[in-house]
Amino acid sequence: MGKTIMASELSAETGALKRPAFDLSVRARLAMIALGYLPLLHLAATVVCTAAAGATLGRPAALLTAVAMLYLLPPLGAALARPSALLTRLEQERCAAGSPAFLRWWYITQWQVVFNRLPVLEELLRLVPGLYSAWLRLWGAKIGAFVYWSPGVKLFDRPFLRFGNRVVIGADTKICPHIIARRELQSDKREHSADVCGGAELVLSPIEIGDDVLVGGSTLLPAGVSIAACEQTPGGRPMAPFARYSNGRHQRTTRFGSESCSE
Repeated sequence: MGKTIMASELSAETGALKRPAFDLSVRARLAMIALGYLPLLHLAATVVCTAAAGATLGRPAALLTAVAMLYLLPPLGAALARPSALLTRLEQERCAAGSPAFLRWWYITQWQVVFNRLPVLEELLRLVPGLYSAWLRLWGAKIGAFVYWSPGVKLFDRPFLRFGNRVVIGADTKICPHIIARRELQSDKREHSADVCGGAELVLSPIEIGDDVLVGGSTLLPAGVSIAACEQTPGGRPMAPFARYSNGRHQRTTRFGSESCSE
């Protein structure tokens, strides 16, 4: 005979299964959908402005307009929602899904979607030594000198990169400074905001790499990872969130307690 399951256990288990992992208020979900149109609007504005410049000023002006709209508009647009105080707060706190802080991060993320959907756009920048790093600095990233980006590198949350000098990023490495984690809320501590009703939260923390580091190919660097100077990480494997790599070893660190932000 199999193990007998008590009714209370079944009820608790069923309740846990029925609870959505990413639950939002209607208002927050509509806001996310609306912001999701930013990549399409970005491309549409690029095409329209390029065509207008070409018709009135000629092909050289059209080319300059296309480059400016495609590569300069997104970091400038994202800068409107990333003052230093906001970035510092997001780095230190958890943000409930659907909260105003979460939606600001979502807005910044949407400006980056075109480059994640069409990675060839970033690969073109990497053909010119130093150009890609300079472009990342426009997003607010702190990138040192002589950083080499191998083919196939994928970046998310560009403002949250902290790289030293002479860093080599191996091929097909994925760098993602955020994770979406399930929230553990007690019934007497639930937020009363209409925009915060989800079972998930944003954990956003910079990825820090010291000087003279070689990151092995096909590595996944998630939120909060730090790599000490002069280290070489093994390729082909993910690192744990908030791990520190030094002396050839992974060391888990504990950050982010039970904080949450909703503004």
